[in-house]
Amino acid sequence: MRGDSIAARLRGEDWAGLLILLPLLVLPALVPEWQLSELSIFFTYALFAVSLAFVWGHCGLLSLGQAVFFGIGAYGMSLVTLGMVPLLEEVRSTWLGFLVAIAAAALFANLLGRFLFSAPRLQGPFFGIVMLAVAFVVERLAINWTYIGGLNGLLNVPPVTLGLNGDGAEIWETLPVYYIALLVLAAVVFGLGLVMRAPFGIVLKAIRGHESRTRALGYDSVRYKVRAFTLGGAIAGLAGALFVTQFSFVSPPLIGFALSAEVLIWVAVGGRASLVAAALGAILVRSLESGFSSLLGEAWLVILGGLFVASVMFLPRGLIGEAIHLIDRFLRRRAGPGSAR
Repeated sequence: MRGDSIAARLRGEDWAGLLILLPLLVLPALVPEWQLSELSIFFTYALFAVSLAFVWGHCGLLSLGQAVFFGIGAYGMSLVTLGMVPLLEEVRSTWLGFLVAIAAAALFANLLGRFLFSAPRLQGPFFGIVMLAVAFVVERLAINWTYIGGLNGLLNVPPVTLGLNGDGAEIWETLPVYYIALLVLAAVVFGLGLVMRAPFGIVLKAIRGHESRTRALGYDSVRYKVRAFTLGGAIAGLAGALFVTQFSFVSPPLIGFALSAEVLIWVAVGGRASLVAAALGAILVRSLESGFSSLLGEAWLVILGGLFVASVMFLPRGLIGEAIHLIDRFLRRRAGPGSAR
């Protein structure tokens, strides 16, 4: 594996998924500006969905509290760029904000993972239930913590600023924000694809399939799960930081169970086994919600629930995951039998 090229490490379905992302590059020439602005925010949700698809679909860790890390990233970016960090009030760097957002989310995920995974029976649905409780507790803490705005949250969070200390040009125009969000999403998906084909990712796959056998082969499953959970938390923190620079507002619901449940639906509809499918699932569901929620009212939630149930019961790869699988099969047939790796 070590001598393989980057291209060789990616599966056919990875390339098929990335191929689906290509039309997004030319989309700005086809849709109005307000839709591009909406899609830029959807890309941050897609990045958030990728973090859950990684820990759930590839590592077998059903995190029903993934929004905790998304919210930590959003609050971390907000506190830095608003000059609210003690002893660093004059430092309002966007770049430091990204660093703090990623590091804070990763640190919390690491500490939480060390604590939870030390209990050998805390697996599967039990882990999911505990993460649900963590999301509820953290959201209540955020509501009652006046330093971070309490229930009202934090307002007027600045956009991405190129200067080292928040004094450079602000990137707020729709087109640059769109391509930055898309670039970050594509880079993370591509990078995680390489991680999953590396020895680390192969061990994670073995742990997901049969943890006790993997331990019997001499692998420290707890250490591997902690590292994977930390990486998933860091990506969710990055998504939260990107989100708040566009939305300019962060509040406790971003850190609680409601958003955690939403991202679970996005990933299930898109497909948890494919990072690209999970990302596109988030974009698809959010786009449908934007178009139909105002027309259908609460009936939209019934439709969304039905879509989630149908995906779980009849489309194990997810709606978009099935499409990517079919594209991959078609490309393999066109390339001939010698193309299979």
